[in-house]
Amino acid sequence: MRIDWYGQSAFRLSGDQATVFIDPFGDMSPAAAHGIQFDYPPIEGVNADLLLVTHEHLDHNGVEAIAGDPTVLRATAGRHESPVGEVVGVASEHDDAAGTERGPNTIFVFDLDGVRVAHFGDFGQRELREEQAAAVGSPDLVFLPVGAGPTIGPEQAALIIERLQPRWVVPMHYRTPRIGFLETADAFLERMPNVRRLSESGFDTAELNGEAPVVVVPASP
Repeated sequence: MRIDWYGQSAFRLSGDQATVFIDPFGDMSPAAAHGIQFDYPPIEGVNADLLLVTHEHLDHNGVEAIAGDPTVLRATAGRHESPVGEVVGVASEHDDAAGTERGPNTIFVFDLDGVRVAHFGDFGQRELREEQAAAVGSPDLVFLPVGAGPTIGPEQAALIIERLQPRWVVPMHYRTPRIGFLETADAFLERMPNVRRLSESGFDTAELNGEAPVVVVPASP
């Protein structure tokens, strides 16, 4: 399976059976108008069979950026049929105040090319609750926010990895030269024993090896 990072929490997963895109951003000029740096290149020329939106914030719900005629699941908990089979949407919150500050967030879990994937969106709870962990199950690949601020930070992210024990972890939603907010991924990476920093923004899971969990850090787009 090929994974391409477009910045923030936006990823394209290309498998033999289908292509999935998660949390695309669209026109980010309103952020610049408020003095927020967001300089990731626009998402262009990308098709998908399935498009997932974990929550309705500007840097995650740019569905208009994705071409083709994808099945779209927008911030919806439950069990859903899709071009890749069942997608499990696990209800969660964008903050540690029961969603009263930043609203709801959906953790999406699905299988692609025999890999169980979990994308945590802008997960902001103090910890993963028992029923949420049970619904997520045992993913092979986890996309997890680590940049603190409006989401969890390095300590909470490390605890989730310890609990779920995935094979691969891709940190997301952290400060890079392209954005002027959030914290960097450094504090999270210091907690992880097996880190692979890449020179490109994409990779293939078949190329990954090492003792799990392998934390994969794509180059900033």
